[in-house]
Amino acid sequence: MFSILVGSAVISIFHALIPSHWLPILAISRKESWPPKQVLWVTFVAGLAHVLSTVLVGVALAAFGLVLADRMAFFTTWISPALLIALGAFYIYQHYFHHHFHLHNQASRFGIVASLAIAMFLSPCFEIEGYFLAAGPHGWHFVALLTLLYATLTISGMLIWMRLALHGLEKLDWHALEHHAGLIAGVTLIVSGLLINL
Repeated sequence: MFSILVGSAVISIFHALIPSHWLPILAISRKESWPPKQVLWVTFVAGLAHVLSTVLVGVALAAFGLVLADRMAFFTTWISPALLIALGAFYIYQHYFHHHFHLHNQASRFGIVASLAIAMFLSPCFEIEGYFLAAGPHGWHFVALLTLLYATLTISGMLIWMRLALHGLEKLDWHALEHHAGLIAGVTLIVSGLLINL
């Protein structure tokens, strides 16, 4: 049981560093001029959505076996990347046709955050699912402990990494890149969508 917890902890820590988990949020935050507090909040929401889907699949695996992972493959392979690519295409379109338009109204912000959260929800971390499968025979209390460990380390890791990225960005002069922020955000989202399954 100890090796299951240690292995899942290592996966969770490194999992939080995957660029597709924070880079799209960072790119959008630069384009939309979000304050650091909002960026961290959006990171938390996206991380929570990602953890929720992973745990749902993990609990199902602990109870029913590996068959469910094959059924989830369609969503992970197609829907989640498609959402990121579509959001990226929107930002590229906005860059070329609505140069100075910013999504400052509440409904548009909600749409962006919802798209990011849905994309993260539809791409659960399959690397950790083997640990949920292994935890099943040890009972639901152990599965709950594994869930708490994974959720805490993944979301905390994403928030810490984002905070470090934001702190590093504060030292940079973004004035030269501000004109192309929409294009950068769009390309970043599309690349993240294309690489999500590699």
